Amino acid sequence: MTIRILIADDEALLRMAFSMVLDAQPDLEPIGEAGNGADAVRLAAELRPDVVLMDVRMPGTDGIEATRQILRNCPRTRVLILTTFDLDEYAFAGLKAGASGFLLKNTRPEELLAAIRTVAAGDAVVSPRVTRRLLEKFRPHLPDPAATARDERLSRLSSREREVLVEVGAGRSNAEIAAALHLAEATVKSHLGRILHKLELRDRVQAVIFAYESRLIRPS
Repeated sequence: MTIRILIADDEALLRMAFSMVLDAQPDLEPIGEAGNGADAVRLAAELRPDVVLMDVRMPGTDGIEATRQILRNCPRTRVLILTTFDLDEYAFAGLKAGASGFLLKNTRPEELLAAIRTVAAGDAVVSPRVTRRLLEKFRPHLPDPAATARDERLSRLSSREREVLVEVGAGRSNAEIAAALHLAEATVKSHLGRILHKLELRDRVQAVIFAYESRLIRPS
């Protein structure tokens, strides 16, 4: 299956470079380029790409807000944020906006290609452990537990699914969850799939964020 990709970056040379790298792959197809966030939102709605490579700093609508709008309009599209700025704030904001990954622009081409294929397959390229560290660091920006209503979607989960979600929120792998709950690893994977479906989440990273924001677990 060909993965269709929209490139959003305000530097034309970088867009061209990304396009050339992608075009050389038999399973990847660059289908459009946007020089700013507003154009990225418009083209995503028109072209319905599988993956958007999204720059953070662009004129007008920035990459974080563009990510938020694209995923609201095109829930099946995945966003992979690329930036020259190695700052946790951008990773945190991008993940909160719904991005499935965060990479620096100086990432090696093979790593970029692997990341695109990973997010297109429905997974994330930022580990839950990294997500938890970001949430811990930026906990002042999380909803106030005393002022935030319990997310009603939690009622959709069985008691076992809640247990699994707590473990996911702690940044544990399927193997670690299986050992902690005395389950087969395949069973944990099945539970996680049902959790993502019931909670309408894209991937494991979004499950970690949900576990915090729903107050199922709290920053330590």
